[in-house]
Amino acid sequence: MHKKFVLNIISRILLIVCFVMLAPLGWAFLANPNSREVFVFVATIAFGMTVAGICRVFLRIKKTDYEKMNIKDALAIVGLSWICLSAYGALPLFFSGAVPSFTDAFFEVVSGFTTTGATIITDVEALPRGILFWRSLTHWLGGMGIIVLCLALLPALGHSAFHLYRAEAPGIAVERVEPRIKETAKILWSVYFLLSLAETLLLMFGGMTFYESLCHTFGTMATGGFSTRNASIGAFNAYTQWVITVFMFLAGANFMLHYQALRGNIKSYLKSEEFRAYLGILLVGTIFFSMILFMMGPEPFSFRAAAFQVTSILTTTGYTTVDFDLWPHVLRFGLILLMFIGGCGGSTGGGMKVVRILLTFKMAINSVVQMVFPNAVIPLKCDNNPLPNRQVTTVLSYFIVYILLFFIGSFLFILFERCDLATGFSATIAALSNIGPGLVKVGATQNYAWISIPGKWLLIFLMLAGRLELYAVLILIFPSTWKK
Repeated sequence: MHKKFVLNIISRILLIVCFVMLAPLGWAFLANPNSREVFVFVATIAFGMTVAGICRVFLRIKKTDYEKMNIKDALAIVGLSWICLSAYGALPLFFSGAVPSFTDAFFEVVSGFTTTGATIITDVEALPRGILFWRSLTHWLGGMGIIVLCLALLPALGHSAFHLYRAEAPGIAVERVEPRIKETAKILWSVYFLLSLAETLLLMFGGMTFYESLCHTFGTMATGGFSTRNASIGAFNAYTQWVITVFMFLAGANFMLHYQALRGNIKSYLKSEEFRAYLGILLVGTIFFSMILFMMGPEPFSFRAAAFQVTSILTTTGYTTVDFDLWPHVLRFGLILLMFIGGCGGSTGGGMKVVRILLTFKMAINSVVQMVFPNAVIPLKCDNNPLPNRQVTTVLSYFIVYILLFFIGSFLFILFERCDLATGFSATIAALSNIGPGLVKVGATQNYAWISIPGKWLLIFLMLAGRLELYAVLILIFPSTWKK
C-alpha cells in the first residue's frame, strides 16, 4: 500500500466534510448563537481543517503518483476514510454532551454514514437542532457515497478515480454513463439532489416544516431511517407516509435507471431484470402482508402499513409507522427475509442486493439442470447478457462471505449480550444490511442503548462492512494490505 498517497487522499476528503459541517453549524447558530453546540461545531471544523492542512503540507504527492494507485490502495482509502470520517463526525455529538461516551457517538455516526439508522439515543426530540441535523445529514452524505461525492468535487484523479469508484460503488459491476468517472459521479449526485429536492417540497406541502422535511428527506433518499421524532414516521399523517413510501421505493432502485428515465427513456426500468424482480418482491410482499394484517382485524390502514413497512425493510431504510414486533410470526419472519435481500445494485439501499439474490437463484437452477443434462452448457445471464466466469465467482463468493459474517456476528453478539436468538439474529442482520430496527430488544420501538461496549463495536464493524460491500473493510484486517 502507498501510505503517503492514501493519507493525502483521505485528508482531501476530510476537508470536504469540514465544509459540509457548516450546514449543521448554521442551524445551531439560528437556534441559539451562544449555545454550546455552536462552539463545538466551530472547534470541530477548525480541528478538521487544521489536520487536513497539515497532511496536505507534509504528505504532498505528484501527479505521477496517481498512476501508481492500485485496487488495494483504493480499497484502503475507502475503508480508512469511512472510519476516520466517522471518528471525526462523532466529535460534535460527544463534546456537546448529546451522547454519554465516545463509543456511543461513534456508533451513532457510523450508523448515520452507513445509512443504518440504528440509534443509541432514547429521546431524539430532546437533541439540539444542530446535532439533530448533523445526525441526519450523515445519512445523505453516506447514501450516495462519500467517495463518489469527492470524485465529483475534487480535481480529476485520472485512472485512479475508477479504482476509488469501483471500491465504493454497490452492485456486481461498475456502471458509468460517461467515459470519465468524475462526470458519472456528478450525474449520480445531480439525480440524487433532484430527487431529494422533489421529496422535500412534497413533504412541506403535506405540513412538515422545512427543517423536518430536510431531515426526513436525508433519511429517505439515503435509505437511512433517522427521524426527528421518537415515533418515527408514525408521528405524521397518511399523506406524508405515502410520499416517503414512494421515495423509499425510488431510493432502492438503481440510480442509473433514474438518470435514463429523466432523459426520456422510461422503458429502461422494465428492461432491467433486477428492477422487475425488485418491483415484484415489493408487490408480492405488500399484498401478502396486507392480507395477513386484514385477517387479524379488518382495518382500513392495513394496506398502507404493509406497503410502508415492506418498502422500508426491503430498501433497508428502517423507518417505522407501527410496532411490527407485534405482528404474527410469519410476518416477522418475512421481514427478516427482506432484510437479507436489500435494494438494487447502484441504489442507496443495503443488503446483499436484488441482483445478487437473483443471480444466486439462477445459479442454483442451472446446477439442477446440469445434474439432469451434464453435457449442457448453460451460461449465467443478466438482462440477456452472459456474465463472465470471474463475475459469477465474485457473486458466489460475496454471498458466502456475507452469510458467514452473519452467522459469526450473530454468535458473537449473543455471546457478548446473552440475549435471545431473535434479538441476536435480527440485530446482526440489521447492522450488516444497514437497516436499523430488528426484533424484540432492538425492535421498532426499541433502541441500541442497552448493548455493551463490545457488542456496539461488533455492530460498528458489521455496519461498515455491509455498507462498503465487505471487501473495503475486510482488507484492512490482512497484514499484507499494509505492505508496499
